[in-house]
Amino acid sequence: MGKMDNPPISAFNQHSTSFFDRSQTGQPLVSIITVDYRQLKVTCELLDSIAKLAYTNLQTIVVDNGSLADNTVTYQVHLPDVQVIVSKENLGFAGGNNLGIRQAKGDFIFLVNNDTVLSDGLIEALVARCQQPGVGAASPKIKYFDRPDTIQYAGFTQVNPLTGRNQAIGQGELDKGQHDQARLVPYAHGAAMMLRRETIERVGLMPEDFFLYYEDLDWCEQIRRENFQIWYEPIAFILHKESISTGKESPLKTEFLTRNRILFMRRNFHGWKLAAFLMFFCSISFPTHALKLLSQRNYRNLYALWRGMLNGLKHKNNQHERNRLHSIH
Repeated sequence: MGKMDNPPISAFNQHSTSFFDRSQTGQPLVSIITVDYRQLKVTCELLDSIAKLAYTNLQTIVVDNGSLADNTVTYQVHLPDVQVIVSKENLGFAGGNNLGIRQAKGDFIFLVNNDTVLSDGLIEALVARCQQPGVGAASPKIKYFDRPDTIQYAGFTQVNPLTGRNQAIGQGELDKGQHDQARLVPYAHGAAMMLRRETIERVGLMPEDFFLYYEDLDWCEQIRRENFQIWYEPIAFILHKESISTGKESPLKTEFLTRNRILFMRRNFHGWKLAAFLMFFCSISFPTHALKLLSQRNYRNLYALWRGMLNGLKHKNNQHERNRLHSIH
């Protein structure tokens, strides 16, 4: 598909003086950014956990995405110095995060899902890792909120060029310390991802073509192309209330996972590798999934699967497609 089409970096907050902005304790400024899509209570629970952190040199930004009302006062009850950006338009995960990044002043930018709870020591651990030479981004260990002894993420495997899929290392395992070693990984996790300011200045903002799912993987591909390292840092962790936004088996999730799996492969693989993936997807993956949904009489997800495939194959980032995405509720 040619050159990566991230939003231009000129929109990033270039005038920030944050590299010289230190608290009295010498802490670098960290900008925490979270996107709230009509989940006020969940986001306020995240803000409560931020308020309890020992790390104090923070700029916290909530992007109220697709907002029905200005919830600034409610957010400020939970975190008085929170900065709120209200967007009446649903910009998606990448677009919402980019809106926050443009206002970020920190040395480090921490993107975190609103359906998470932060542990104390998390910020310190990620900052220490990102301060290492060559490191561009890092993610912590992620565990399930309703099963805090169970791992969701301890790193990712590389996307398989045939199937277009990868796996979260440790997912579903009881946390017995088996993934307590920091290591290089191909991808950070979009639910909790810290980046150096320099990384974003060189790579650009998060790619907005994806709208929902796979944008973090695509961004990490570009980060590694710029010779930055990506690390899994297990010293600290977050608890994640997975799939609150879309539901575990929602048609929205089915459509965008399908669409963006194809789009990711088109953007990052070429020649015979892309041809092999498309052959595998069309002859094996799609029919298998479709027959399963048909046998379950799950017609809504079956339609979403079909729509996702068509949109992934024909995607050209046209204005009609962008308008459709931004109108999703």
